[in-house]
Amino acid sequence: MDRTAVKQIASNRKAYHDYFVEDKYEAGIELFGTEVKSIRQGNVNLKDSFCIVKDGEMVVHGMHVSPYEKGNIFNRDPLRPRRLLMHKREILRLFGKVKQDGYALVPLSLYFRGPRIKVEVGLCKGKKLYDKRDAAAARDAKREMDRARKDKNSRS
Repeated sequence: MDRTAVKQIASNRKAYHDYFVEDKYEAGIELFGTEVKSIRQGNVNLKDSFCIVKDGEMVVHGMHVSPYEKGNIFNRDPLRPRRLLMHKREILRLFGKVKQDGYALVPLSLYFRGPRIKVEVGLCKGKKLYDKRDAAAARDAKREMDRARKDKNSRS
């Protein structure tokens, strides 16, 4: 099996709406067996999740992993905090940016890299309401241009 093969499990599209993503980092995640089986079935939601750095460790909060049906007593709390696995130097650098510059750490996606589950963490800066309006207007304008180009090409 190819260790570089990447298979997307879940993505946090709301994060791209609410934040400007400045930088992206890959992190491993500490999971229990029934959580891995549930994630393999696609029962995970990143919508309101966020990361914090505490005591030199990065932890993701708000990531919902539904209980595995056949897991019975081995199932864990679906919203429990889960530790992310990164190099200590990298975690401390991110912690400095978050404290100093008003950034937030937000999980952007969850994917398989080979047999391992990885989390893509974004170093994000919050959008203001007018930024969201600008992004929506730009998206609508692009859609209109694509539609006009498609109509012009179909008539030719």
